[in-house]
Amino acid sequence: MESIEYVATCLFGLEKFVGEEIEELGYEKTEVIDGRVSFKGGIDAIARCNIGLRTAERLYLKMGSFPARTFDELFENTKALPWENWIGQDDAFPVSGHSIKSALFSLPDCQSIVKKAIVDRLSAEYGIRWFNEEGAKMKVEFFILNDKATLMIDTSGVPLHKRGYRPAAGAAPLRETLAAAMVKLSRPRENVLLWDPFCGSGTIAIEAACLMTGTSPGVGRRYAAEDFFDVPESVWVRAREEALDRVHKTEFEAFASDIDPQMVEMAKANVSRAGMDKVVKCFVKDALTIEKSDRRGTIVCNPPYGERLMTPIEVSRLYRGMGRTFSSLAPWQIYILSSADDFEHLYGQKADKVKRMYNGMIKCGLFQYFKQK
Repeated sequence: MESIEYVATCLFGLEKFVGEEIEELGYEKTEVIDGRVSFKGGIDAIARCNIGLRTAERLYLKMGSFPARTFDELFENTKALPWENWIGQDDAFPVSGHSIKSALFSLPDCQSIVKKAIVDRLSAEYGIRWFNEEGAKMKVEFFILNDKATLMIDTSGVPLHKRGYRPAAGAAPLRETLAAAMVKLSRPRENVLLWDPFCGSGTIAIEAACLMTGTSPGVGRRYAAEDFFDVPESVWVRAREEALDRVHKTEFEAFASDIDPQMVEMAKANVSRAGMDKVVKCFVKDALTIEKSDRRGTIVCNPPYGERLMTPIEVSRLYRGMGRTFSSLAPWQIYILSSADDFEHLYGQKADKVKRMYNGMIKCGLFQYFKQK
């Protein structure tokens, strides 16, 4: 298996970042669609990409793609794939999936057919009819779009946004992968302060610190594929050694502040777990009291949307206050994530650029201000 096909999934709007990270690791992109980036690589990519991708949600082995307009097509084409290359006779292989804009729309039926096809294939290969499924968990996922099915095996297990430094979060946590993308868009630099004045559990500042110190997001956790029989342990050892070798010192500094003392304490604990105490400073402060200094800086934040924190009236008042306060910080650059359609009106200034993103299922815009008035 010299060249393997992989699929890295992500939140809508982050495909560009995932693709760039895949190429930085030395792999070749083959296809980009909404929420998915396909690429080719060796067996080492299982470890290196799980450990190193900052903006991807999961990494899959791509078993194959084929037309699936009927249940017979789905069954026969699934059975034709080499499942025995990855699934041992004792392994568990639960099946789940999605179907969009396709003739085969019943997920339970598709799930049953894919499972039966894999069982038939493995039965012929291993000469057995009963699988106890007590071994490694090889989660199979199908994705049917416009009558084309893609079959994959999950190598990540726990989603990649769960780095391990944030066991607890606030009422409206920002996913780590989205925070990493926001940081990347802000173009952090050694001599420019990055400040999140609505820090919550500290995610944006931590992701910025990890990026600027070269700390791989997943170096400290385990993955489903570490139990795969066909992935040598040496692959994981080398990938972790490589990741640790990339870590370096930095003069970069990030501030994580919040008006809520309890959230600041939570952020401090998360910063410590992430090993970023020397890079991130946490403290209590009202975002509307930030004052201009001679230091160069960038604001990157995810203020309340009025859905889980604050009422819509309170949020409108907050956005107006942010517009007045943040405009006084010029020439600082400002990056604000919000789901409000009228954000620019409330803020009092049209953004220089807006990047559409999704915070979970919430459609948002990252409002970017390069030249504050």
